[in-house]
Amino acid sequence: MSIFRHPESESVLLEFKREVPKNEQIIKTIIGFCNQKGGRLVLGVDNDRTIVGLPEGQINKLLESLDHSIYESCHPPIIPLVSTQLFGDKTVLIIAVSSGMSKPYFRKSEGIEKGTYIRVGRSAVHATPAMIEELKWQSHRIDFEKLPVYNASLDTLDNQLIENFLDKRKNQASAKVTQDVLRSYSLVVEEHSELFPTYVGLLNFGKSPQFFLSEAMIIVSHFRGIEGRDALASIDCEGTLLNQFQQAHHFVLSRLSKSFSITGVVRDEKLEIPEVAFREALINLLVHRNYHIKAPSKISIYDDRLELFSPGDFSGPIEQDQLLKGLTYLRNPAICKIFREMGLVEKMGTGFINIFKSYEAWGLEKPQIIEGANFIKCILPRGSSQLNTVKVQTEEGILALFYSQNEITAQDVVNKFSISRTTAQRWLNSLIEKRLIERIGRTRNLRYRRTTNG
Repeated sequence: MSIFRHPESESVLLEFKREVPKNEQIIKTIIGFCNQKGGRLVLGVDNDRTIVGLPEGQINKLLESLDHSIYESCHPPIIPLVSTQLFGDKTVLIIAVSSGMSKPYFRKSEGIEKGTYIRVGRSAVHATPAMIEELKWQSHRIDFEKLPVYNASLDTLDNQLIENFLDKRKNQASAKVTQDVLRSYSLVVEEHSELFPTYVGLLNFGKSPQFFLSEAMIIVSHFRGIEGRDALASIDCEGTLLNQFQQAHHFVLSRLSKSFSITGVVRDEKLEIPEVAFREALINLLVHRNYHIKAPSKISIYDDRLELFSPGDFSGPIEQDQLLKGLTYLRNPAICKIFREMGLVEKMGTGFINIFKSYEAWGLEKPQIIEGANFIKCILPRGSSQLNTVKVQTEEGILALFYSQNEITAQDVVNKFSISRTTAQRWLNSLIEKRLIERIGRTRNLRYRRTTNG
């Protein structure tokens, strides 16, 4: 007897059940699909995609009652598409729904607070009050970024920042700061004849954005090793989104390794990862994150990788294999527009393409994109075997200097390896962290010597 496997794998849009679950579990799953990106529940398929099928009598009974049961149990009503599919001599039942237009959907018997479900990975879980509120905005086509901040006055916007932006916009003429211009970028909104700044306005041009959105920031930390929480250095990137971009970009690049090659009299410097990959990942983190979630974005630097953590899931029905096709759904279209006119975003939908292509061109390990429980994590592997070899050889070369002298200075390392003082200091700090050398003296008289471990 032939064994058939389902051609697709389980995902946020597809769930398999070997047997028919309880009716309430089916309803929870369908509500979870409807509250987010839609999806299909396929009955008669094992977790390993093996087609086991359902008995004909059971299928006929479900076809007669399932759509009505779902319709009666949910509010607003959900009308699923129930069908069958034949794989050899095995028949499976498919319950499909699209993303709902009248969110939030919930079980009548539990009410909106307890009966609203969303999909997290391959499971249906209770939605939090904040998630329920966001589902309501989605049903009314409201973006959180464009909501008014009622406890903020127009004075909280920095007109000088707005003027600078209007003067330097890419492919746009210079303009004065007027109410019409502010409205065109959704920086303000009018209610009851009064203007209020929006979250877009505060995040991009606010004098103190974190006063109103305390967690709208990036925490960047450099950790020792490949796991654990032993932080070597950390920085809180605050202020406007542009300020956060600049702070995080500078900090991360300063912590990464570089290699050098000499061609004639020209010295070429190469970062251990494609800078464009980190830049695109950082921009994605800023422009696509869910600012309604009260949690900071995070960037963690480990010896073997960078991890960029962004609150919120993908804002549209995108599978990970679609990222390289340039598909994109904008959670924050106004923020994206501002970043594009700042020249930070070349073309929407190309960010992940640039990340993966740059890594492929360098022959590095493939990046990973993980969608978790209301978060997105982008993992960028660090370096290559060649760069790691350079690091090891350089550290061994520094240690070799101690064979001819008891103490060395940073300038000795600069002269020996034809590198910048900043890079020399980084190599020395690495050896100090490994307890192979130690510092002696201070400032101008700072020297280094071998430890007993070295």
